[in-house]
Amino acid sequence: MTTDPDTILLEAEESMQRALDYLNSELRGLRTGRASTALVEYIKVEVYGSPTDLKAVAAISVPEPTQILIKPFDPSTLGAIKQGIQQSQLGVNPVVEDKAIRIMLPMMSAERREQLVAQAKRAGEEQKIVMRNARRDANKAADTLTKSAARPVSEDEVKRLHDEIQDLLKKYEAKIDEAVAKKSAEIRDV
Repeated sequence: MTTDPDTILLEAEESMQRALDYLNSELRGLRTGRASTALVEYIKVEVYGSPTDLKAVAAISVPEPTQILIKPFDPSTLGAIKQGIQQSQLGVNPVVEDKAIRIMLPMMSAERREQLVAQAKRAGEEQKIVMRNARRDANKAADTLTKSAARPVSEDEVKRLHDEIQDLLKKYEAKIDEAVAKKSAEIRDV
């Protein structure tokens, strides 16, 4: 069990940072008004007997604002890549051209944009819950410090640690709100 206030605070912050990093990776995969390689990079493709990220089996580029071009390193994987894209939740129709796959992104309806904004907000809320759990765990660890046999910590120090943990949570929740707001603005931008 952790017996040091600094370690408790550091572990809480690391946990909150991981939640923020995860959210940012999730938000990169949400579609905005223009094409982005992040939309398809992590689509799972069944190649060589195992599910693999698309970016590991193909070169992905954006030749135009509404197109994504996928060139597999091994042309024999074209069919598997097309199938992986169709099974993803993107709602696009990949077109096989010679040794590449082209995805034309249609203009999004206002309704679809709002669905994506809601999805971004939901992802933000999920990561806030993860952060609040990190706060709860850190507070529990802080409460055990007063009972520590090795080096008991005063109740004032524990109270100060609780305040620092709460400030940390507020800081990271603000970062989540900022990331979600930025992504929402990108999605709504026509």
